[in-house]
Amino acid sequence: MHSHLLPGIDDGSPDVAQSVALITKLNALGFNKFLCTPHIFKELYPNTCDTINSALGSIGDALKKAKLNIEIGAAAEHMIDENFEIGGELMCLPNKHILIEMSYLNETPNIEKVIFDLQIKGYNVILAHPERYNFYHKDHARFHRYKDMGVLLQLNLLSVTGYYGKEVKRAADYLLEHKLYDLAGTDLHHDKHLDALTKAIEGGYLYEKLGDYPFKNKKLFNS
Repeated sequence: MHSHLLPGIDDGSPDVAQSVALITKLNALGFNKFLCTPHIFKELYPNTCDTINSALGSIGDALKKAKLNIEIGAAAEHMIDENFEIGGELMCLPNKHILIEMSYLNETPNIEKVIFDLQIKGYNVILAHPERYNFYHKDHARFHRYKDMGVLLQLNLLSVTGYYGKEVKRAADYLLEHKLYDLAGTDLHHDKHLDALTKAIEGGYLYEKLGDYPFKNKKLFNS
């Protein structure tokens, strides 16, 4: 429910061939439904519904030609900054679940107001990879504040392996220990992510770490 596999529109897969290769390998690991979430970030990746749906169409056609039994859809990972507009183009996961992110270095000043305004409009807010925000590593109370607000929290699977560093892993371990996560995603961009994920899955580490955790991916997004 969080990956950057659509070709050529953000910092994820650069082209259709790479997208097919990544999806094929992920399928071999057991993934068979993909809800891709390219960035909508005006300063770097000013995507729209049109650019995202066009890329989705391209990869959908390629997967059919490759005769892969894959279900694929698209939403977006929305950057919450001064350019974000609730009245703008929002691409949501099923049932008005909207995936949002912030800069890793600084909390968006009005983040709680943005979340509240989205909720008033009927959106179910998912905060992407809370463990990766540096400003929360010594302020775990913020994680609990988001849960009190009704925000769903999404784990990047590689965070628990130490891929993003020790502090991120510690934050992920805290969120897991306190059962604060609701969802898990690969946030996969490229071969390095895939190699690390493959190692963690085939070596049994991810199952040992997360196999019994009550993630809600299937409950919320399997139709």
